[in-house]
Amino acid sequence: MAAVLERIFIAAAAGQAMQEVEEVRALPGKGLEGDRYASGRGYWCPHDVCQVTIIGVEPLERIEREMGVRVLDGQHRRNLVVRGLDPMDLAAKRARIGEAILTYDRIRPPCAYIAKLTEKQMTKALYRHDRSICVTVEQGGLIRRGDPVEILGTNRDLFSASFERFLRAFR
Repeated sequence: MAAVLERIFIAAAAGQAMQEVEEVRALPGKGLEGDRYASGRGYWCPHDVCQVTIIGVEPLERIEREMGVRVLDGQHRRNLVVRGLDPMDLAAKRARIGEAILTYDRIRPPCAYIAKLTEKQMTKALYRHDRSICVTVEQGGLIRRGDPVEILGTNRDLFSASFERFLRAFR
C-alpha cells in the first residue's frame, strides 16, 4: 500500500484547538499557512520551532482502541497524519507531499503541555505509541488530503546533521 496523506490539521495560535482542513499551502522555511508555528505564535516559539509535524494514523487508531484516549480528531496536535508510512522512515530524508518538498528535521516527542490542552492521559498515550517527527518546508506548494507521500531518498549531509543533533541531545 502506498503512503498517503490522510488528514491535515492547523491551529492559528498556541493553545487553540486544531482545525482540520482539506488543503493547506506549505511556506518555504516557515511551515503551513495559517498554522501557529508559521506565524511565530506557537507554544514553543521561538526556542523550539518545528515547522511541520507528521504522525502516522495507525498508532493513533491503536491509542483509541487500546487506551480509550481520543486522538483521531487532532488532539495529538500534529499537522500531517499519514497512512501506510512510519514517519521515522523519513529520518534523514526528503519527501514530496502534493507540491511541497519536506525535509526531515528531528523526532518530535510529546510534551506535558499537550495533556493540559487535551486530556490527562494524552502524553502517556503518545509516548507509548507515537513516532512523530518535525520536518522543514524546503519547497512550498499546495498540500491536499489524499496526496501520496513520496520518499525522495537519503540526503547524506542531512543524515550527518541529524545524527549530530541526536548525539548532542545525549551529551
